[in-house]
Amino acid sequence: MAGIPLSDDYPVRRTPVVTYTLIAVNVAVYLLSPMSLLAVWYGDPAARGCAVEGYLLRWAAFPAELLSGARLSAEQVASFTACPVAPAAIWPGLSAVTSMFLHADAWHLVGNMVYLFVFGPCVEDRLGRLRYPLIYLGTGVAACYGFALAEGAAVVPMVGASGAISGVLGAYLVVQFRSRVTTLLLGVLPVRLPGWMLVATFFALDYLLYLGSSLYPQDGQQQGVAYAAHVYGFLTGLVVGLLVYRVRWGAGARLSDVH
Repeated sequence: MAGIPLSDDYPVRRTPVVTYTLIAVNVAVYLLSPMSLLAVWYGDPAARGCAVEGYLLRWAAFPAELLSGARLSAEQVASFTACPVAPAAIWPGLSAVTSMFLHADAWHLVGNMVYLFVFGPCVEDRLGRLRYPLIYLGTGVAACYGFALAEGAAVVPMVGASGAISGVLGAYLVVQFRSRVTTLLLGVLPVRLPGWMLVATFFALDYLLYLGSSLYPQDGQQQGVAYAAHVYGFLTGLVVGLLVYRVRWGAGARLSDVH
């Protein structure tokens, strides 16, 4: 996007501990992964190819696994890497959760965490500390399976919190679209924009890129961005946000009528 969100003007009523915890976990997992330059126990960063591929086979989400419900076969592993590594013997559906805490590089991590830091506290405050992490994880899983359906039975690793954060943005559009967000436009000019405008632009751009990657799949693979996950995560967050927020609001209204 052309703008980088800096802050939201919604005054949260309590410390957003769930959002901060999610950010801390994402950062910690990245720093301990072979993708981090600080993880010196993996050896020379220039010679970590096999370590990275083994790590991805263990923790990333692969469409072929999600759609079949089975771990990659030896032939599929060989098509992904020539290194002597094998996927972990875990349920493939679990990788839809573990993959959302992995990031390819520091910029990937920072970009996702900025959006979570700005928009997460509001959604956590409006939906509650119990519902919020369930929505975060649920939309992240839905984004993974949406990506798998879009890609087919491909042996392509998916990593990153983008799908879950897209779900948070979808919920944000429901619970606090009136907020104004201070945004660094073109990386240099701070402006205050309506929250709904920023979030809707995010979705529209990702949707167009998703359509483009569907029409020209080779270009999408070269970019290495799972636009399908962004789109499905956002739509899931929007729907779940409507359901949860409407139910909560309706219950509050009935309680007021009784008193």
